[in-house]
This record gives sequence, structure tokens and C-alpha cells, in this order.
Amino acid sequence: MRNINVGFIGAGGIARAHVYAIEALKFYYDEVPEIILESVTSSRKESRENFAEKYGFLQAQTLDEFAANPAINAVFILGPNKVHFEHFKLALQMPGVKYIYLEKPVCSSLEEEKQMKSLLGKAGDDIKIQVGFQYLQTSAVREGLNFWKSGMLGKPIHFDLKYYHGDYLQESYRKKRVTRLTPAPDGGAMADLGSHGISLLMAFMGEELQITSALQAGDFDKVLAGSDLFSSLALFEPKSGAVGNLSASRISSGSGDLVYLEIYAEKGAFRYSSQHSEYYEYYLEGSNQWIKQIIGSNYKPVSSFPSGHVPPGWLRSMIHAHYLFFTEDDQQANIADLKHGLAVQRIVRETADHLKTFRQTFKNEQA
Repeated sequence: MRNINVGFIGAGGIARAHVYAIEALKFYYDEVPEIILESVTSSRKESRENFAEKYGFLQAQTLDEFAANPAINAVFILGPNKVHFEHFKLALQMPGVKYIYLEKPVCSSLEEEKQMKSLLGKAGDDIKIQVGFQYLQTSAVREGLNFWKSGMLGKPIHFDLKYYHGDYLQESYRKKRVTRLTPAPDGGAMADLGSHGISLLMAFMGEELQITSALQAGDFDKVLAGSDLFSSLALFEPKSGAVGNLSASRISSGSGDLVYLEIYAEKGAFRYSSQHSEYYEYYLEGSNQWIKQIIGSNYKPVSSFPSGHVPPGWLRSMIHAHYLFFTEDDQQANIADLKHGLAVQRIVRETADHLKTFRQTFKNEQA
């Protein structure tokens, strides 16, 4: 395999997770490209230079210097949500780039969505684009999705998905993350957490999900009304007729990092919880029992590090997402491409409109 020279746009917390995943690839997989950490750029000189020195990048550059660097083959877009689209356009124009890893949300407005769809057509097959929905690579989700698609449980009737944190209940935590408290769709719980939930739900239910209404809750000092701390969507899947709810929360006390999905269908039911990430469960009508399907760390290609029975964690799914990004050597994987990212972003954007309607109707917010 040829060398791949990687460049990071962004040097924050999520960037650390990505460089960890890249460096860990060689421990998990026998056949991976030689990955060179070429360059990192961010708005603050001190931040990018410290990041480059600490994590082994060859250089720290300004954004203009980064864009002109002919050695970069793969760009990771890891900056603030509001500049994802601008950085995506920049990466597409870099002559040496063949891979773009785009963190969610892919953009922040309807106009940017339209431009992105146009750019996607122009990119063609020359550039591999992957969006950072690594929950699709959690081993129990991967195996559970294959089971769901087998049709054994029949047509879906109703569903529920939750993605809950409680960290923003703490004022000190909110103060450190002011940039994430911008109004939806740029910020808020649905853009930050819920987008992962939408991605996961679309993997099971399809990308034609429609939002019919939305609610929000949670009022805190110095948090704008348009920044949802908790939001809940009512959704409709037109092909099957299934309906359900998706909720995202930053203020659910005691929830930890909870992702919970349940689907009820004509012949049974399916459920998964991140609190028990080593298995999924299903129920067949008439059996009178839930079946617990133990998965562990079941990935392709099979790896002895760690052994397959070891429970997977959040970082393990991110590592496999990076393996798919650089190799595509897993034909059963559900990879989040830009089309998927834009489908998720449509729901995130429409959420903002429905939440505004809710606030105007029930909380007397001025139009």
C-alpha cells in the first residue's frame, strides 16, 4: 500500500481522538497504508504548534500554507461546526487530496447543503469522502443492522432513539463550551449529539425519514433560546409507514453517555443500548423471550488485538471508521458518505425550524 500524508484542520479535543485512532490502526490490522502525519492547521498559532509537537506532525501551518501543501493526500476537517463547509470546499481544491474525512455536522445552512450537493457531483469518484458517524462502526450496531436487514422481524411499526448526556447541567462545563451553545442548526443538542442518533436511525430506517414536529426543554442562564439543550423529534418513515421519536439531551442527569435504540415490528422487536455495547437483543413474536446476541469486538478483517470477546468501546468504533476510510476493506460495513451526511443534516436543519415554531407557540417567543 502507498503512503498517505494526512493533514488536520483543527487541533481540539476531537482531533486528539482522530490522531489516536490513526496511530492505533497498525495494532489492529495487518494491512494498512503507511500514514504520515504531515501537517496540522488551526486558527491559533500556539494551539497548532503544540498539537504538532505533541502528536508527531511534521509541521504546523497557517490555513493558507496548509491549502498550498502539495504533500497532503488526506484532509481531516475537525474545526468548529460553522466552518466545516468552508474547509470542505478548500479541501476539494487541494490538488493532492484523495481522501476527506468530514466531522459532523457537514454544514450549517440550507444554502450550504445545496452547494455541497453540487460539489459532491463535481468530486466524482476521485475523492473518498467519509463523515464522522463512527457509531455505525460499533460492533453490536454493525451486527444488529445486518440482522435487522435480514427481514426476520418484518416491517417496522414504531421506534424510539435516545442520545443523552448530563454534562451541561454544570455551569462550569457550559462556560468551557460556549461555541457549542450557538443556536440550531449550527449548535445545540440535536446538531451535536442528535446527528449521531439520526445517522444511526437512518441506517436502520432509511434516509427518507421526515420530521413532523419538535419540542425542546431546558432554560439556563446565558444559553440562547435557539440552542436546544434537550430536543425531541416526531418522525415518519414514508416507505413503511413507521413512526417514532428521536431525542437528544445534554441535561439528562445520571445518563452518562447513553445511546438507546428500540424498533417494534410486525414479527418482533429489536433493541440496543450503549450501556451494554457488547450485545444487541431481539424478540420474535410467539417466542416469549428476548434473545441476547453477544457480539464482543467482531470486526472484519479478524484481529487478534484485542481478542473478539473483548467488549468494544467508543474509540474502537472510531479506529474501525478510520480503517474503512483508508482501505474500504470491509464490504459489509455501513459507511457514512457525504450523501448520508447531507440526509442527516436535512433533519438537523429542519429541527431548528420546528423548534422555533414550538417556542413561538408555547413559550411566547417573538417571531
